[in-house]
Formats: sequence, structure tokens, C-alpha cells
Amino acid sequence: MPEEKNIKNKEIRKLPASTKYYEYFAIGLVQVITAFVFLILFLVLGKIFYEGAGIIDYQFLTEAPRNNMTEGGIGPAIFGTVSVMFLMIIFAVPIGVFSAVYINEYAEDNLAQRVIRASVNNLAGVPSIVFGLFGLGFFVLFIGKNFDEVMGTGLLLGQPAMLWASATLAVLVLPTIIISTIEALNAVPHSQRAAAYGLGATKWQTIKGVVLPQSRSGILTGIILAVSRGAGETAPVLFLGCAFFLPQLPVAYLDLGLFAVPFINPAEQFMYLSYHIFILATQSSNPTLTMPVQFGTAAVLITLTVLLNITAVIFRFKFRRTLQVVREN
Repeated sequence: MPEEKNIKNKEIRKLPASTKYYEYFAIGLVQVITAFVFLILFLVLGKIFYEGAGIIDYQFLTEAPRNNMTEGGIGPAIFGTVSVMFLMIIFAVPIGVFSAVYINEYAEDNLAQRVIRASVNNLAGVPSIVFGLFGLGFFVLFIGKNFDEVMGTGLLLGQPAMLWASATLAVLVLPTIIISTIEALNAVPHSQRAAAYGLGATKWQTIKGVVLPQSRSGILTGIILAVSRGAGETAPVLFLGCAFFLPQLPVAYLDLGLFAVPFINPAEQFMYLSYHIFILATQSSNPTLTMPVQFGTAAVLITLTVLLNITAVIFRFKFRRTLQVVREN
């Protein structure tokens, strides 16, 4: 090892002086650009949290807005955002994970598979507002209205609602889940698949017992990142039931006789954090009075997103460490 280091040092010394200067210049330029990016990020986040920290308290996080949005809190917006994310996960995760399993483990390497992979990658680059128009046309006007006509339910599902907003956001985050799951599946060594086949396991038994457990960290990371992206989107929910002011929570009650069980009503409209910020900044009668609420809402939304990303990092580290211990044993 010392001999190899000495050889590398001698090779570096043989480099022309001009090459060394270019190398130092490139490294310095990258460092300056990185520091500049972090400085901008620090200034933006510092401004948001400095202006919004004074208004954030328990009442702000739980109460409904009042007095023309200048007072009160963002409780319904937080509840609506969490509810939409919950329904989005129910829609997106099974479809995304099983699609990735099929593409990576079952589909043959032919033209059809390459077209599917290219379509998934292209879907990730579609503007979010296009997904909103798609959700309005397909889910609301096609599926919802036809369902109401067939079932004779009146105007139940043929209107913008939380159900269709969640389904549209699920379509939007599908590429994130599929791509991250494929990468996690590819990270599992093929030798372990071969070992499972050698012991007589079927393909599905190998995937269920060997591949999926070892790729849990990557799959979970992709899911949490998809939730983070969905929570910050505004354009898709503009057309799909997001309300300007809705102090009542979108909750229905199941009467069981002695007591009633509350549950999320997916057929109702809802408030949404990112849309709430947009409305306060553009549609308020006096944006100056709502400025503290804007910064406070933005701080809460950023905090939720950061917590989701930190959760993804923690789970990934935990699963990788567990997997490493299993391999060593």
C-alpha cells in the first residue's frame, strides 16, 4: 500500500503546472457555486422562518381562518393536506411498487419494456398543471359523471372532490415511486436470486422473500419523497376540489348506534396548504395584513416536507444497517 501511494504522488507531481492550475480553478469554482447556493437557501429559509415564527402556535395550527383570512389558523388546511396525502399513498404505492416489480423482474428485455421505461421517465417530466387538467377531464368528467348517471346518485362523484385530487396526485408521483423502486430492486445482487432459485424457490417466492425485504429502504425512501412532492404541489389541486375557505373539516360520521365513528369524506372539498399560500398572496383583499399568515403557512409546509425527508433518511439508514447485520451473520 505505501508503494502504491508513492507511485500516485509521483504521477501527480509529473502533471504540467497548467493542468494543476486548471484543476485548482475548477475545484475552487465548484466550491464557490456550492457556497452561493447554500447562501441563497439559507437566506430564503431564514426570511420565511423569521417572519413566520412569531405567528405559529397551537391555535394557529388547529383553528380555522377567520376575519377575511387575517386571523385564526390553518387547521383545516393541515387536515386537508394530510388527508389528501393519505389517500394518495393508498392509490399510488400498490400500483407503483407492483409496476416496478413487473418491469424489473418479469418483463423481458425487448422493445416493449424499453418503451415502458421511456414512458415512465417522460411522465416524470410532464408539468403538474397538465396532470390537473387530466384529472379534471378523466376522473371528474368521465369516471365521476358516468358513475353518477349509472348509479343514479345525483351529483356525488361528478364534481371536484378530495378523492379525485388524491387520484390525480397519485398519477403525478407514480414515476417517482416506480423509478426509486426499480433502482432499489437493481441494488439487490443477482447472486442472491440465483441462490434462491438453486434452493428450489419460485420466482415470486424469491421476490417476496429475498428481493423485496432487501430493497425496503429504497422503496420507502421513494414513497416518502413522493409524499413530499405531492404535499408541495398546487397546480393539480386547483381544478380538483381545493376550496378557498372551508372552516368545516371534510369528515363524515358512521353511526354505530351508541357512538359515531368519524372518517375522511373523500367526496367533499378541502383546504390545502400550498393552495392556501397561493390564495393569501394573490386573491386576498389585503395581502399586507395576511403576510404573517403567509409566512407562517409556508414555514409549516416547509417543516412538514423537511420532516418527511428526514424520516426517509432515517428509515433508509435503519434498513441498510439491519441488512448489513443480516449479511454479516
